[in-house]
Amino acid sequence: MATADSTRVVVAALGANGLIAIAKFVAAFFTGSAATLAEAVHSVADTGNQALLLLGIKRGAKPPSDLHPFGYGGEKFFWAFIVSIMLFTVGGAFAIYEGVHKMHEVLSGTHHATGGNPLWNFGVLGVATVVESYSCWVALKEFNKARGTTPLFTALKQSRDPVVPTVLLEDFAALFGLVLALLSAVLTYFTHILWLDGFFSILIGILLCGVAVFAGRETHSLIVGEAATAKDLENVKTTIEGTPGVESVTQLLSRHLGPDDCLFAMKARFDPKLSLADVEKAIDTAESKARSALPHMKHAFIYIEPDSDWKPGAESSRAAMIERESAKTDESGG
Repeated sequence: MATADSTRVVVAALGANGLIAIAKFVAAFFTGSAATLAEAVHSVADTGNQALLLLGIKRGAKPPSDLHPFGYGGEKFFWAFIVSIMLFTVGGAFAIYEGVHKMHEVLSGTHHATGGNPLWNFGVLGVATVVESYSCWVALKEFNKARGTTPLFTALKQSRDPVVPTVLLEDFAALFGLVLALLSAVLTYFTHILWLDGFFSILIGILLCGVAVFAGRETHSLIVGEAATAKDLENVKTTIEGTPGVESVTQLLSRHLGPDDCLFAMKARFDPKLSLADVEKAIDTAESKARSALPHMKHAFIYIEPDSDWKPGAESSRAAMIERESAKTDESGG
């Protein structure tokens, strides 16, 4: 199973959003467009979000410590969740506020047009669409490498790495937002209906809030604790049961501690003829084989417990029974 290059995706998005934010602010200043201003603030939020995701990637790469023996993989979950909150508040909520404010000014007669050249909007938003498309292409390319043939929406929900899906969702939202901002600029220019600008700003805000809620919900689920994917669980189960001396896996629990850090705890039924030493050897072999079967995992913590109905091997049990019978005979004087 291939993995996405999270750092490459985030760096590409960071550079693109930073340049786009500057351009949008310039266009908003010269045109007074609320929709363009909302898009500019959205790009600032996205730029900050990429920086937070990079922080999560860096902190998540720290090795395990005494205080965090299972590592810091959960840092990516935490910072991705913060990003969804930022996208909702700084991006979506601000766009809605700005749109409502602009519509109120226009409808109440207190709005004063800036008289700026609308070509600023057309030019900047057009360039921004091209740059944003590149960022989206990079994110989609990496995400497709990881998801394989899984449908896009299903892969977004099933992904255990929130970084690339978060960037991809942001890029999708940004592209749709740019389309809405361009539509707003065109309609406002040709119809002279000024409240349309505020209306489209509200639409952009609703779009961003929807994306933020979806991303936040999925990341929240990861923070609470999600099991390994069905494919990984089946892979581990098949590998363990294929180990000599293991008859079956009777219980298998798992939890992702990070995108590529996972805990597997299970009970297994062993061949009753095995001695305690043989079972310990079989467990060590099974754990080693299971880790090798998960090459995409940075850390696979695997713990196997013999099922409760397992007893020491038949030969060991017979020897213990003979010793007990001999002791009884000696005590009775027989």
